[in-house]
Amino acid sequence: MRGRTPQSRGAAFIAASALVASMGLAACGSDSSSGGTPTLTWYINPDVGNADPSKGGQATLAKECADASGGKYKINVQLLPNSASDQRLQLLRRLAAGDSSMDLMSVDPAFSTEFAAAGYYAPVPANLEAQFKEDRVQSSIDASMYKGKLVSVPFWANTQLLWYKKSVAQKAGLDMTKPVTWDQLVTAAQQTKTQIGVQAKLYEGYSVWINALVASAGGKIVDNPGATYQDIKMGLDSEAGKKAADIIRKVTTSGVAGPAPGSSTETESLALFDSKNGGFLVNWPYTYGALAATDKSDVGAALYPRVSADEESKPPYGGIQLAVGKGSKHADLAYQAAACITDQKHQTNYMVKSGNPASRKAAFDDPEVQKAFPNGIAALIRTNLDSAAPRPLTQYWGDISTALQQRFSPPQSVNEKTPASTQKFVLEVLNGKALL
Repeated sequence: MRGRTPQSRGAAFIAASALVASMGLAACGSDSSSGGTPTLTWYINPDVGNADPSKGGQATLAKECADASGGKYKINVQLLPNSASDQRLQLLRRLAAGDSSMDLMSVDPAFSTEFAAAGYYAPVPANLEAQFKEDRVQSSIDASMYKGKLVSVPFWANTQLLWYKKSVAQKAGLDMTKPVTWDQLVTAAQQTKTQIGVQAKLYEGYSVWINALVASAGGKIVDNPGATYQDIKMGLDSEAGKKAADIIRKVTTSGVAGPAPGSSTETESLALFDSKNGGFLVNWPYTYGALAATDKSDVGAALYPRVSADEESKPPYGGIQLAVGKGSKHADLAYQAAACITDQKHQTNYMVKSGNPASRKAAFDDPEVQKAFPNGIAALIRTNLDSAAPRPLTQYWGDISTALQQRFSPPQSVNEKTPASTQKFVLEVLNGKALL
């Protein structure tokens, strides 16, 4: 059966989404019709405390900025699902329906381009652009742009580190002050009978790993991410793609990735590392604060593993952008709130409490941040952000990511032919010749 084109698929999805939204989403809208203080709704991704304003997460920032507004606005937080893919779907349904409650959104940068291309964002006020770019790591600014314009606000920036147990690395004879390769890690884990935590479940985190491997091998999954689907050029069927596939195969078939690498997310891989058999882990900076069973004096962090010894690694770039929905009735107030949420004080406090790195460079020099990320970890995060590679900033990433996950699963079955077959499948999906 021939699939519909991306336009027709999108139109059908939007129509269905609008119907759902009109039936059940209006109750979350902003409240100003009574003439009282406007209430902004902020859709937040899960973090420390989730919706509890006493824990230092986004809910805390919402309360503090509402209190500091002098009565201009209140902020009501709505918690999004854990999975980035599920977050995308919930936000997309509401945005497509023109939901007026979309005052503020915490958006994964992988999907921000998709929303911007669809015209779902309210314009960033010109008088705030300089403030929103001030002192930000460049990767967070790049992720907030679309067609040369700032369309969202850099909130927090993220990158993965290589976490290791010092005792394990020493036993394996690895000098972690120098770059290490994936092959070295596999050998070290086998020698020490320990395991490597990775994310290879059929979800967005697996696409993050695949993209980081391809980028670290000198390639790109999409060569021209700004192109329309008819002209998009893929780079997965390449030497870099084959190297990435080879590493996935080695890690997941050598017995060092745990009992079920195809079911492993950030949570499972962290638990694997935090167990007595854990040796190494690639994961986000919150890892250090989340360790429960491991002696932290035995935990070290290093640059992301290399694919080849002579080529620098390109760790994943993640984080969150703040965006304002086009349907918001209080876009001006929402952007004022975004300015408060991302100021120096709140960026620093949020990094300390949540473990999520700030997009502001100065935050990494703060004594409280360095206390929360000791032994040079704060500086290492900042260094990794300089070389981090984002997922392709294309409006089709949702489809591309899903196709990657499907064709690279189960990870134990990945081989040298996987990149070529996956690239063919992605292009067929984008051109309406195959269905996900």
